[in-house]
Amino acid sequence: MGTHELTDAERKALIDKRGRRLFEIVEVGASDDALSRAYDFVGVFFVLLNLTVSIMLTFSGMEERHGKLLETIEAVTIAYFAIDYFLRILAAKYRYPDRTTGKAILKYMTSIGGVIDLVSFLPYCMPFFFPTGAAAFRMFRVIRIFRLFRINAYYDSLNVITEVLSARRQQLVSSVFIIVILMLASSLAMYSLENEAQPEVFNNAFSGIWWAVSTLLTIGYGDIYPITYAGKLFSTVITFLGVGMVAIPTGIISAGFVEQYANVKHRAEYAEEKEIQFIKLRLSQKDNWTGKKIAELELPHGVIVAAIRRAKETIIPRGDVILMADDTVVLGAEPFQDDQHIEMKEITLGPHNAWNGEKIRDIDISRQTMIVMVRRGNTVLIPNGDLQLREKDQLIMYSKKNHLIGMNEFEV
Repeated sequence: MGTHELTDAERKALIDKRGRRLFEIVEVGASDDALSRAYDFVGVFFVLLNLTVSIMLTFSGMEERHGKLLETIEAVTIAYFAIDYFLRILAAKYRYPDRTTGKAILKYMTSIGGVIDLVSFLPYCMPFFFPTGAAAFRMFRVIRIFRLFRINAYYDSLNVITEVLSARRQQLVSSVFIIVILMLASSLAMYSLENEAQPEVFNNAFSGIWWAVSTLLTIGYGDIYPITYAGKLFSTVITFLGVGMVAIPTGIISAGFVEQYANVKHRAEYAEEKEIQFIKLRLSQKDNWTGKKIAELELPHGVIVAAIRRAKETIIPRGDVILMADDTVVLGAEPFQDDQHIEMKEITLGPHNAWNGEKIRDIDISRQTMIVMVRRGNTVLIPNGDLQLREKDQLIMYSKKNHLIGMNEFEV
């Protein structure tokens, strides 16, 4: 019996199939993929084992008694981290399918996850090449603890953390910016008040930064403090402001958690009431899909083949199922999620509205919002900067967020 020689196309398809399978294994697996789930739990086990060894080595006498065993365990876990990193490089093409192989690898290596994966094992190897920097490289090993954030992908309750931080990032950045400005201002003011009384402590404007940090963040270390009456009075005011400043990001995050958990609970309670939209298509002999496997169809993201009706039989749409003429294909689409908070509003200008008589280019409107149409009586006007708005004009407005100014003045 002769052996079948693979063609270039078959060899390429086989490599592609194995690459996709590798990607499925190293990424967080589905509950029905036993091999992928096993790889996930092995990864978590090795991270916890490595951290346990790192903690045990800090105890006095532990290295003398069990040094060889702990070093062996650490070497094995580091070897796993290195293998895992290179496997993820091989699977990067399927992580970022819209990029070339080189760009996909570069994208993974420069991502936060890729950097953490690299630093998880690289500092362990560096002392072999640079012995003088062993202490510094050992410090970088602490970064491997961030690999535990991969657990975040397994549980929806942990995903709430990243969702809240992502949703509230603008408010958090604003509050941190306010704290930094207040910190610099208070440091400069304290220098002016305390420089003459204790020049060795407040010797320049930036010498009060540590005082400002300890006061605003209410840790009160006590190694630097004002001695003049004006400085003490100012410090009291700053301390009260510090309590309020720290409460701002805390309140933002707390409100975000409450809102996110309420949304999760609402989705869980009413999930059965949300319908997925389906359409059905009947294939003819001339359709491009006829004769193709489902895996070969170029479906848009979020669209799935839900079922295939062939004569009186309903076929479960596996990837290797070949579509035939007269098949009825049922397509399902993911429910629309308004992630960008896109809003369309129809607004009727009342008699006292500030926009009456104003040109569109002169009205107070957010850059996130635009007027797409103006209806005046029975006439539809395409808006431009010179169009002057009038009472009773109906404005169709598009906004990425609810940035419409003065909504309480409008008659909707």
